[in-house]
Amino acid sequence: MRLLIAQYGGDYRKAFNLVRNEGIETYNSQKYVIDTVTNIAKQIDEVILLCCNTKETYNQEIEPGLRVIGAGVEPHANSSKILEIIQQSQPTHLIIHFPMTDIFNWAIKHQVKMIGLFADCFLPINWKQRIKNYNKAKIFNHEQVDWVANHGLNACYSLQKIGVNPNKIIPWDWQHQTTPQKFDVKKLKPNSLPRKLAYVGLINDNKGVGDIITAVAKLQHTQPINLKIAGSGDIEKFQHRAEELQISKQVQFLGLIPQKQVIKLMRDADAVVVPSWHKYPEACPLTIYESLCAHTPIIASDHPMFRGNLIHRQNAMVFPERKPELLAQSIQELFADSELYHRISLKSKASWEHLQMPVKWGDLITNWLFGSQVNQKWLSNHSLSSGLYSQSKVKSLSFV
Repeated sequence: MRLLIAQYGGDYRKAFNLVRNEGIETYNSQKYVIDTVTNIAKQIDEVILLCCNTKETYNQEIEPGLRVIGAGVEPHANSSKILEIIQQSQPTHLIIHFPMTDIFNWAIKHQVKMIGLFADCFLPINWKQRIKNYNKAKIFNHEQVDWVANHGLNACYSLQKIGVNPNKIIPWDWQHQTTPQKFDVKKLKPNSLPRKLAYVGLINDNKGVGDIITAVAKLQHTQPINLKIAGSGDIEKFQHRAEELQISKQVQFLGLIPQKQVIKLMRDADAVVVPSWHKYPEACPLTIYESLCAHTPIIASDHPMFRGNLIHRQNAMVFPERKPELLAQSIQELFADSELYHRISLKSKASWEHLQMPVKWGDLITNWLFGSQVNQKWLSNHSLSSGLYSQSKVKSLSFV
């Protein structure tokens, strides 16, 4: 048995080195993933971890039965290279971590067992996307695709909405080591200026990073703000934007930081901003989980994948996407009302518990891979159509 796990980006070679040799995680659950695949590798012929969009190309066996590959290409622009690597790896089982239809079609053609294991949303933003979603649903429903999993309930309902059979859809989650029980509920400190905002994630337009910087600039004379931005991406572009708006001294770019520092950054902040545009394919970002653990109030956009999980002035401040002036207003409202601030922080624990899914990443993989009747029944019992997930847990999605 040869298992290949295909992922859009990342760098498993670097991750293994950091986790094994230095005990550092740069992303949530990296050690959990590494421990899981290492254990699986001891039970089968080989586990192959393929990262497509890497800075370097490499193909290395890092432990007996465990291989890491960096393709060094953007997969959608150079699918032939990705398919060539997969063909040479000769997998018997394939896990596809991003919805690239060429890989699914290759596996169907070569009769390779597979599952989709996403952290993605499927929204009909325009007619072109509707056609793409229709074609993806047809592929995902193919009998060769055993399961289509997605991160959280909203993301799974988006799969169902585009036509994927709910019997095949499984909501999943990471295994969380940090919980809200480790931290106290927060109160707004009076006269503690400037207020501190934090953003953690990919740094680009679609994640709304520019909106935060614009909002901070709008507030510079009425609500002094210091903003810390952690993550990789178009850092120079947004540094330049902060300079243009004359707030460069208020905005600090931290780059990628170790996972252990993320919670500390959020705990130290007065609020965490999650301003994603609707066009960004969020599922349920780990930033939300981590902010809730830290009991730090969230200021988030009205992204469809947050709906029902983040409710305005109840467990978060929610503003319309791509509206930095309304983001600025939400910041002002939160910091002007100590009771509102405390109430939102107080609801963090219940909000975090609401997000928890019974199926974890590793359990889903091992139950599928070692597919006894008991394993298959366990998976079926956790499908979207099983009745395990109450529709009342999540507000019904309305797409435009």
